[in-house]
Amino acid sequence: MDLKEILTHCDHTLLKQECTWEQIKEVCDDGMKYHCASVCIPPCYVRRANEYVGERLKICTVIGFPNGYSTPAVKAFEAENAVRHGADEIDMVINIGWVKSQRWDRLLEEIRGVKEACRGRILKVIIETCLLTDEEKIRMCEIVTQAGADYIKTSTGFSAAGATREDVKLFRAHVGPGVRIKAAGGIATLQDAEDFLTLGADRLGTSRIVKLAKGQQGEGY
Repeated sequence: MDLKEILTHCDHTLLKQECTWEQIKEVCDDGMKYHCASVCIPPCYVRRANEYVGERLKICTVIGFPNGYSTPAVKAFEAENAVRHGADEIDMVINIGWVKSQRWDRLLEEIRGVKEACRGRILKVIIETCLLTDEEKIRMCEIVTQAGADYIKTSTGFSAAGATREDVKLFRAHVGPGVRIKAAGGIATLQDAEDFLTLGADRLGTSRIVKLAKGQQGEGY
């Protein structure tokens, strides 16, 4: 798998608390130049980024991020607001405490509510795999499928660990038809990226793959 193909699966990401518009603009420029799937940026920059890139690049943003314990109504409002400002894709964080408490109906209701607020845009559901048991991950695969979300996503990148190959394999075995996989957090090398895509991920949340591409510009990228 060549670098150009890998980049088409990348959500080029900048979600640091201290990021500025100038940094977001650079991420957008890189996303357009390297034909990334999207840029994933904080909600406060969605409107300006959408105006800047127009139809040249998809804008993704995050909801309930990174802890996931906002109320369902707040998450739905965040999603609706982001879509109104021009977001094409929404990455939401589930309520991890509800997983631990086995409040499966509430989790299903929450995801469905955010999906409705997305108004047809892509919804990716972050389950923060590093905090869950395999049994909890499998149950979340089932719930994400039932809720009609488009993707299940491994990680925020803000918790104890990021994506693992084992988790992508587990997702692939347990999500329903039509649910795709996004691996995020700690994807640092081209081998990492290729491994996750080969195992069944369709998207990668990362900033490092574009940095690698920029480093290879003199090598005939």
